[in-house]
Amino acid sequence: MTTDKVAMRDKAVPLSLGTLDDLPETVVRPNYDRKSLSAGIVHFGVGNFHRAHQGVYLDALMNDGRDHNWAVIGASVMPGDARVRDLLMKQDWLGSVTAQSATGSDARVTGVMIDYLPPADSAAILATLEHPEIRIVSLTVTEGGYFVDADTGLFDDQHPAIQADVSNFDSPSTVFGLIVRALRTRRNEGHQAFTVMSCDNLPHNGVVTRRAVVGLAQLIEPALAMWIDAHSSFPNGMVDRIAPATGDRERSLVVDKIGIGDAAPVFCEDYLQWVLEDKFVDGRPRLEEVGVQFVDDVTPFETMKIRILNGGHALIAYPAGLLDIEGSGEAMAHPLIRGFLDKVELEEILPIVPPVPDTNLEDYYKIILSRFSNPHVVDTIRRLCLDGSNRQPKFIVPSIVDRTTNRQRVEGLALASALWCRYCFGKTESGAIIEPNDPSWDHLVERAHAARTDPGAWLGMRDIYGELAHVMLFKKPFTQALDALWAEGTESVLQRYLDGTLFALPDHSHR
Repeated sequence: MTTDKVAMRDKAVPLSLGTLDDLPETVVRPNYDRKSLSAGIVHFGVGNFHRAHQGVYLDALMNDGRDHNWAVIGASVMPGDARVRDLLMKQDWLGSVTAQSATGSDARVTGVMIDYLPPADSAAILATLEHPEIRIVSLTVTEGGYFVDADTGLFDDQHPAIQADVSNFDSPSTVFGLIVRALRTRRNEGHQAFTVMSCDNLPHNGVVTRRAVVGLAQLIEPALAMWIDAHSSFPNGMVDRIAPATGDRERSLVVDKIGIGDAAPVFCEDYLQWVLEDKFVDGRPRLEEVGVQFVDDVTPFETMKIRILNGGHALIAYPAGLLDIEGSGEAMAHPLIRGFLDKVELEEILPIVPPVPDTNLEDYYKIILSRFSNPHVVDTIRRLCLDGSNRQPKFIVPSIVDRTTNRQRVEGLALASALWCRYCFGKTESGAIIEPNDPSWDHLVERAHAARTDPGAWLGMRDIYGELAHVMLFKKPFTQALDALWAEGTESVLQRYLDGTLFALPDHSHR
């Protein structure tokens, strides 16, 4: 370690309420008295995204002297979150968020979270949710945390965790069990219901959340389900900010570059967006004053983001994973991967994204290219490859369905699916083992091995592809692409896709 870094570490200010005035002058810090805050929100899932997104918006609002009655109480149903809770408790629930652009960074300390309930403590969580001052319950529980049946796309009321809550409703263990139990108490005591606001990255997240809450309530008491459906609300929202996981690199950076001793720092990109339907049953913070866009229908915005940005992540992730590339920046610097991204986005995805109010899609895509290439926001390729069985049906398959329905070509999207299949074989092109990276990893590996000689084995996953296995506009280029990946390797296939020869040659697969 250099002398300068040692000196910086010695000067780093340990984060707490008592040291806010000692922070470096460049760091934005709460200018509100924490004693002036009262809780209005319980948030499940106090991870990096929540702290870099909702937490930053609320902090900016409170720094403007507004809405001090909308502070956040953190919650979690995951016992493993106790470690992060302990770290934040030692810092008086304060946390640093450093937004990084290609040319610089801006750090702030947020103070909107005033408590964090012990994870998986059902009694403590219920007592808080039942209190009338809680008017919003917000969620970042990951895309896969909503108990959606893979076959129907609806709430899976037979899931073992849901059935366990039904059997033990006085002490539920899922987020939705806790919400329903608290709403029953509030109804019985004559209190107002609260708004349930998903901040997860899935289409129509409010609709999905309503199905989970009302669906579970239906199993408990049909009249309760009707009351919740009528008296609570579930706004759809589109959220956007890249906030990679915190590791040793980030813990060192916050000390060496910012001068803050934060045991759980968050680093994120400088881009920030939140589009939200204005459907709240008991008030809300005035978030429009700090940049949140309130709309009647969030659908066009979420479709744009999910297909262009999240679909774009999938396009770079799997070829990069096969080539042993570890970070998103390195993937974007690879000319074949960058060329693949551009060609598929511009020729197959953007042309079928429905119009978005006050938005130019090509300009939006240019912003995404800049974000993906940000050298200071290092998203790991492994994270971008994570949970493909849940993400592919949301981020890639809808574009394939729309194009094939209109008899439009899908060679690039078919190649993207083939790259995912090849990744799930479980070995990179160098022979390195790909460790399990999906809740259904064993099943995917089995399918990918079968698909090496029978691509239909992969397309036969109806929960992913539906009827696409029988659509020749997709099936034929998928088969050609997968065969070529095994015969030639990723770089050769990408090059031939870009120069127009991959799908121009006859299909000799005889399938």
